[in-house]
Amino acid sequence: MNGCPYPAFSGYGIELEYILVDGETLNVRPIADRILAGLGPADDMDIVREHAAWSNELALHVLEMKTLGPIADFDAARRIFRGEVNELSTLLAAQGARLMPSGAHPWMDPASETRLWPHQNDVIYRTFDRIFDCRGHGWSNLQSMHINFPFQNETEFVAVHAACRFVLPLLPALAASSPFLDGARAGALDARLATYETNCQRVPAITGQVVPEVITSRADYDALLSRIYAALVPLDPEGTLAEEWVNARGAIARFERCAVEIRVLDTQECPEHDVAIAELVTTVVQALAQGELLPHEELVHFPSAPLVEQYQRARTAASAAPFARAHLGRALGSQAETLGELWRELIDRFVPPSSWARSRLDLIANEGTLAERLVRDAGPAPSRQRLHATYEKLCTCLREGQSFCP
Repeated sequence: MNGCPYPAFSGYGIELEYILVDGETLNVRPIADRILAGLGPADDMDIVREHAAWSNELALHVLEMKTLGPIADFDAARRIFRGEVNELSTLLAAQGARLMPSGAHPWMDPASETRLWPHQNDVIYRTFDRIFDCRGHGWSNLQSMHINFPFQNETEFVAVHAACRFVLPLLPALAASSPFLDGARAGALDARLATYETNCQRVPAITGQVVPEVITSRADYDALLSRIYAALVPLDPEGTLAEEWVNARGAIARFERCAVEIRVLDTQECPEHDVAIAELVTTVVQALAQGELLPHEELVHFPSAPLVEQYQRARTAASAAPFARAHLGRALGSQAETLGELWRELIDRFVPPSSWARSRLDLIANEGTLAERLVRDAGPAPSRQRLHATYEKLCTCLREGQSFCP
């Protein structure tokens, strides 16, 4: 791991994905290449701006914004993303389009509306599509926030990975925002994750159980990747997908950028909420990685079964999910009965009242995840008209930096 420039917890790379929709109907608009082409060559994957970069995703109706490398000041990150959302919103308005937040579009039909990115690196997307068929919610209808945790050596990698692995099962209870699919209430409040789990059923090794396995060294992780690559060979003999990013667990190593990336956080109603969540999550991960909550060896070797069970409960019921106190409670010093109660405790413990993020996090703790608030606003069995009205308000929250609170 020579040449890794950033020590653990010296900063964080943050990525936010948004849906491009029609300004009136709110149906998806596959115009990401048109927007990016207006800023630079359409074949470029990244448009580097003064403070951030914009890039494409697999589907043409999704755009990603990301920080230019790790950033330590979350208040500055909030301001950066606010400026980028404002700029992109202006560009989209000229096309009769706008941005929609949340983890999934509530009524998109992936079978008929999916348009894959046709430009640079399209061979990767075409290979995914040939093997797995990307005309599904878990492929073409999902938006998330990724947080990249840098590491500088193997010791830091193992500690950061273990801490991310431990926190991961709790995150849907903080950030679920995808309760509707196909115009109806989905079975899980984090339907993005529920569908994501089924993406790679032809090659189960790719996703595993979403919660990563115990990793005690770089060699352990390389062995995991080797198993994934071997499982892909019959379907991908050219090795197009034999890269570290093909691992689809909820936290993966990106050795090319010397970071561990968490991928289970749904996009929120506005970047102010996303970055507030990022500040809380990174603080808890740091406390774990540095041994403040659990001895290092116990953290690294924590068994997978209770983590997987907690994750599945969280992505289904969000803040109302029962908290596995018998297994995780001692590590976090909590007797909470639900994950919502646990996050209330962690917010009080790790985020001072004076923090700019506190009011956004208090809203989540008091009113529930965005998914729960969306269901409360639209109702459990909404009409298309009612869903449209709810997501119209959600789009306004993104444009104006407001919290969604029905």
